Amino acid sequence: MFRSAASDKSWRVRYMIADKFIDLQKAVVSTQSTGIGEFAKVVEMEHLKGEIIPLFNSLANDEQFSQDSVRLLAVEAGITIAGLLTESDIEALLLPMFRSAASDKSWRVRYMIADKFIDLQKAVGPTITRNHLVFHFSGLLKDVEAEVRASAANKIKEFCTNLPADIQEGVIMPNILPAVKELVCDTNQHVKAALASVIMGLSPIMGKDNTIQHLLPLFLILLKDEHSDVRLNIISNLDSVNKVIGIHQLSQSLLPAIVELAEDPKWRVRLAIIEHMPLLAEQLGVEFFDEKLNSLCMSWLVDGVFAIRSAATSNLKRLVSIFGLEWAQNTIITKVLSMARDPNYLHRMTTLFAINVLAEVCPPDVITKFMVPVISNLAGDAVPNVRFNVAKTMKKITPSLDSQTIEFQIKPCLTKLNDDEDSDVKFFANEALVLCH
Repeated sequence: MFRSAASDKSWRVRYMIADKFIDLQKAVVSTQSTGIGEFAKVVEMEHLKGEIIPLFNSLANDEQFSQDSVRLLAVEAGITIAGLLTESDIEALLLPMFRSAASDKSWRVRYMIADKFIDLQKAVGPTITRNHLVFHFSGLLKDVEAEVRASAANKIKEFCTNLPADIQEGVIMPNILPAVKELVCDTNQHVKAALASVIMGLSPIMGKDNTIQHLLPLFLILLKDEHSDVRLNIISNLDSVNKVIGIHQLSQSLLPAIVELAEDPKWRVRLAIIEHMPLLAEQLGVEFFDEKLNSLCMSWLVDGVFAIRSAATSNLKRLVSIFGLEWAQNTIITKVLSMARDPNYLHRMTTLFAINVLAEVCPPDVITKFMVPVISNLAGDAVPNVRFNVAKTMKKITPSLDSQTIEFQIKPCLTKLNDDEDSDVKFFANEALVLCH
């Protein structure tokens, strides 16, 4: 129907169908129709510029309704139409509408254009982007509404990447970077989280010197943010910065901040860093991890807060999955098992908790050779809590063991624990014995 109407020789028919589209869109704005944009694709260019676009602009600037639904529709339809025109035609016919939308009194319209800004950038081309859109994009980054700022912030990396290489630095440094510096200290968590998810991606665009001078201080601020999703978004993208400035510079700048957070007096802050550590390890590689972060991870196993010790043991499994079994045998298993001789019974229990986790990623021969002897020795521990955790650990690892190990090492220990004077020890030992038969 669109194609037939668009090709009709009578201007009255074309005018009527376009006019009806306007009436239709006003009447059924809730359907989010993009009919005008689709109609524009099949109209001859002469008629599109002379008849359809003027009518479209009247729709886009319609403020007779208190609601903003019509103007919301106009943004997406306008981008579709822009993709059909030359840069000079866009500048003359559509640019005023886009400018108006970027400063619309309704935050929902401004949000819409922020959300579609990359599509708009691609539709209008590099010249209009440089001459006109940069100003409006910077304005959206400073919008009074957090939703608009967050949407625009999420587009920073892609917007800058799409700029021609020869103008990227000239556009970013005076226009985008100042807005980014303000967003780093934004009062809204979602704005900072959106920024943190893309800001690291500016490093390859801005280069080593600008990253070190301008971006690293911003990374540090976000890395110390009180909200874990902001910190996670920074840690998740360290690899892109590492490729630009190198591991040495990264360790000199960001690592001290990470270590500082890992040793924070507030246990919830420490916990947040622990939870991100496997991701950080994957980003930075095994050599860097062993040199800079391994000892930190081991220290968490003897933290005074149970939640920290528990999270640290869970980390072990994830680290083994990242670095492999050989690394685990050479680096952490021996250290973990040595804690079984610690005078503090809480640390001896942590050994058992760690064995429970490591057994899930270790083969039976490693469990039998290294872990079972340690568990068996702890069966004679003076603290009942340690002994009943021995029984729980044996129950956990029994399905992974061969029948000979179960018969001659596991069952004798559990039989002894089943006669323990502590009722909890006897209960868990009996549960484990049932599994052995």
